[in-house]
Amino acid sequence: MTTLTRGNWPTLLRLAFALLVGALLAGGARAETDDMHILIGSYTHDSDSPGILRLRFDPATGQIDPKPVQTLTSDNPSWLVLDDKRGRLYATNENGPAHADPVGRVSAWQLDSSSEHQLIGQNISLGDEPTHASLSHDGRYLFISNYGSRPNPGGSLAVMPLAEDGHPLPVTQILAHQSSGVHPERQRSAHVHSAVPSPDGKRLLVSDLGADRVFVYRYDPQNSERPLQADEPASIELPPGSGPRHLVFHPNGKHAYLALELSAQVASFDYANGTLTRRQLLDLKSAGSDVRHSPGAIHSSADGRFLYVSDRGDYNHIVAFAIEADGTLREIQRRPSEGREPREFAITADGRFMLIANQLSDELVVIRRDPDSGKLGEKLQTLTVGRPSDIKLLAPN
Repeated sequence: MTTLTRGNWPTLLRLAFALLVGALLAGGARAETDDMHILIGSYTHDSDSPGILRLRFDPATGQIDPKPVQTLTSDNPSWLVLDDKRGRLYATNENGPAHADPVGRVSAWQLDSSSEHQLIGQNISLGDEPTHASLSHDGRYLFISNYGSRPNPGGSLAVMPLAEDGHPLPVTQILAHQSSGVHPERQRSAHVHSAVPSPDGKRLLVSDLGADRVFVYRYDPQNSERPLQADEPASIELPPGSGPRHLVFHPNGKHAYLALELSAQVASFDYANGTLTRRQLLDLKSAGSDVRHSPGAIHSSADGRFLYVSDRGDYNHIVAFAIEADGTLREIQRRPSEGREPREFAITADGRFMLIANQLSDELVVIRRDPDSGKLGEKLQTLTVGRPSDIKLLAPN
């Protein structure tokens, strides 16, 4: 046992100081390690963005470091797909006839938390303006939504196999749909806007804005040339002129929610074995209003208690819903997005923050969120980003 005497005070003080410094350094190291990285996709044809920004986000304060950790130079990487299991990133290069590079493509990178992400490869999507992509549950295929703004040939769904190292291989299957023709400008042809695997990975649900339908395909990875086959029923019909855009599943897999861009509505469904049974059709636009609404992104909270929809056009709000026990929706809040054209948003894993990509005001906004009530609170930060289009969150290092 050490006896405290006047003679050994300097030694004890030096020891205490060393312990304090060590604790502070360790705490600083933990704070840095606990930082998240976020990936921001963008449109480059009408902005000064280089493509994809990799930024550091502090989950304790909700602040984004404006200095990029890395920039990935890429043309119009408007939609990002993370393969967390294999540590890869895919981006749709939403090129089309009006751009310097008119060829739609998909690019792939290997993710590395300790150094720079490395480009794996690239391939063409065999369609104009690939606006969305998703990964099969087994990681073998990308399902690419070629929006296709030109009436001829219009949009299509492309199936792109992936090599074992993640390199995008040539498209093996193209699926096209018949348009509804209801909207004189937006529905002259098919416009595939998203394709989402079912919770069990056995089916693919494809929202076609130009056809007013959600098409359902069975996924058979053993059929390498045609891994998608029409299910029975082959599609779910939606109200004429409604324009389905993005569909998301509830975390329990029993319910689904769909943003209808042209009619400014949100639909809720029960889901079982490839069948969507509609429960609700909710208007985002007030009766008689002249304000232009345009639903875009749609996501649920990780706990499955709340759903959020970005409403663009002239409205520029985030609309929040509580999800009832039976999966139906109850509106609880409308909050301005703090910018123009909130194309996408993301909620942090702890539910305390929402990050919003306001495309036309060139801004990334961080807003506080209450995980218990689901309501959105104060704005914490605005960061200038050229034409942001998508946000993906990477886990802490």
